[in-house]
Amino acid sequence: MNTSAESPIGGTIVTPPRRPARGRLAWVALAPFTAWAVARVAGLERGGPLTQLMTVTPYAALGSVAPLLIAALGRRRAASAVALATTATLGLCVLPRAFGDASTASGRPFTVLSANLFLGRADPTALLDLVRRARPDLLSLQELTPGAVKGLDAAGLAEMMPHRVLRAEEGSGGTGLFSRYPVREWDVMPAGVGHQMPGAVVHVPGGRPVEIVATHPFPPAGADVAHWRAAMAAFPPAEGLRILAGDFNATLDHAAMRGVLAGGYKDAADSVGAGLVPTWPANQRVPPIIAIDHVLVSAPIGVRAFGVHTVPGTDHRAVVARLVLPE
Repeated sequence: MNTSAESPIGGTIVTPPRRPARGRLAWVALAPFTAWAVARVAGLERGGPLTQLMTVTPYAALGSVAPLLIAALGRRRAASAVALATTATLGLCVLPRAFGDASTASGRPFTVLSANLFLGRADPTALLDLVRRARPDLLSLQELTPGAVKGLDAAGLAEMMPHRVLRAEEGSGGTGLFSRYPVREWDVMPAGVGHQMPGAVVHVPGGRPVEIVATHPFPPAGADVAHWRAAMAAFPPAEGLRILAGDFNATLDHAAMRGVLAGGYKDAADSVGAGLVPTWPANQRVPPIIAIDHVLVSAPIGVRAFGVHTVPGTDHRAVVARLVLPE
């Protein structure tokens, strides 16, 4: 409302109303979260920084409550409406991962364990202890070096999982698949789109063959964003009994990962309500904050449980998916 007063020299001085500072504060606080929600829903991440930022969308969803409270307490109706829509949108993107149901389908149990060994530095004894406890039928290892293979075999892996498709190498590029059952190599991934990503056909006794790819695209940073996106697009569609297991360098908030899921896969963690459990970074001063290690399965495969485990020496937590194969 305008205010007025008599001027000592005649006439009237009219003072326009001053917009409350808290009104501007509501819009300033809200703007980045609204932009984030639009980018997440529309899949607008293209360059490296925005792609990496998208990994912390669950925390943005939680943080979006703050501008909603600011707008509500300031009685800013328009800002409150936009803030409510923003929080609801981010919440719908994130919260379903905390809810799920274990599969009740009958079939053959099949367990997959995946771990990134951090340049082969993971403690082989600790990893073998996890293998003994989890009893996986299939083991996918990323950043697998020749020295790591020797250390794991010396610790007992050779006797436990003698069948394998290995592409071990120094540095971060090596990957390998280890199995309790006979396997044959499945050369399905094109060269040059990521680290080594071998595939294998697992011949499960008395059951249908299971096709699996050990995944490890380059991280989406700098010039590697294009390679990361190409690798995600190159994964085979979810036909038959197929599994993708490994370090995807991606979360479910990335459009590229949602594109993989659109090909018919389901995320094992998401299926049982563990989709918000972080896997990286591990064994650091900072606790794990994002989930970039996944087990994706085709529709006929059921998911009964999913868990994460810390392995000394590596910056990733190992993931264990307990699956059920159809009869």
